[in-house]
Amino acid sequence: MRGIIIEEFGGPDRLRYREDLPEPAPGPGEVLVDVEAVGVNFTDVYQREGIYPRPLPFTPGSEGCGRVVAAPDSGPVSVGDRVAWCTAPDSYAEQVAVPADACVPVPDDVPADVAASILLQGLTAHFLVNDVGALGEGDTVLLTAGAGGVGLLLTQLAKAAGANVATLVSSDGKERLSVGAGADLVLRYDDDVPAAIADWTGGSGVDVVYDGVGKATFGTSLECARVRGLVALFGAASGAVPPMDPQELNKHGSLFLTRPHLRHFTRDREELLMRADDVLARVADGTLHIRVGSRYPLADARRAHEDLQARKTSGAVVLLP
Repeated sequence: MRGIIIEEFGGPDRLRYREDLPEPAPGPGEVLVDVEAVGVNFTDVYQREGIYPRPLPFTPGSEGCGRVVAAPDSGPVSVGDRVAWCTAPDSYAEQVAVPADACVPVPDDVPADVAASILLQGLTAHFLVNDVGALGEGDTVLLTAGAGGVGLLLTQLAKAAGANVATLVSSDGKERLSVGAGADLVLRYDDDVPAAIADWTGGSGVDVVYDGVGKATFGTSLECARVRGLVALFGAASGAVPPMDPQELNKHGSLFLTRPHLRHFTRDREELLMRADDVLARVADGTLHIRVGSRYPLADARRAHEDLQARKTSGAVVLLP
C-alpha cells in the first residue's frame, strides 16, 4: 500500500513516501476506507515534530474522505457509503481504518478535496465561534492567520453570528482572501496591531482574540483583548507559547485564557454530527465557502508541509493518493 511513514521526529524531510506499507486491518467498531483525499493540518506538523508525540514509526494525518469498502454487519456505516473523518490516525495513505462512530456521511456531489478538508477546520471554527466565544451581534473579534483554512471559515461564521472581525495576514493576496471572507479590518503582522485595534474599538480592545499562530503573536493577543476579554489559543503555527505567569492575565485586564481542542467539543457521535451537519448544510446552501488553496500528490507530502510552514499556502491543503 502507498502511504507516508515517519520513523523519526523532525522536519518535513522525515515524511517518507513508501509503496510497501502494510494494509490496515480494521479492529472492532472500525471500517476500512479507500481514501479519495486527505486533509493536511498543523496538527500533522505537530505530530511530525513530536509536539504531539505518537509512538514511532507511524503514518501521519487524521482527516480525509473516501468510500467504505469493509464494515461490520451492524453500525452507523455500511459498505459503499461515502464518508469523511477528522479523528482517524494514519490517514496519509491509500486506505485507512476509521472508527465507524467518527465517520460523517458525505453526499456524492461534494468534491473529495472539500470533504477531506472541511471537518477538522470547519468543526474547529464552529466550536470556537459558537461555544468558546459564544459570539453574537456587535461582538468584536481579532483573528490571527486570517487567510488560513480555519481563519477563512471562522471569519465567515463570526460574521454570520453578527460579530465584527479584524484579522492578521502576511501578504496582499491573503488580505484579499480575508476581505473576501468578510473581515472588517485586515492588518499585517508588522503593523502596530494593539494601536490599530484600540483605534478600531474606541480604546476598549476586542471581546475575543482567536490565536492560531501561538508564540509569535501571543503577546499581541493579550494586549488586544478588552478588560475581562477572552483569548482563545487554538494553535501554534509559529511554535508553542512559553510558560507564563498567570499574573500576566491580571496585568492585561483580568483576562480569560483558554486552550481548547476539538475532541472536547465532539465528545460523542451526537455532538460530532450536530456540528458536522451544520457546517455541511452551510456549505451546501452556499453560506459557507471553503477554499482549497493547494493540492499535492500523496508522494509530495514533504512539499505540502514545507509550504504550509512557510506560509506559502492559503485556505485548505489536501493530498491526493
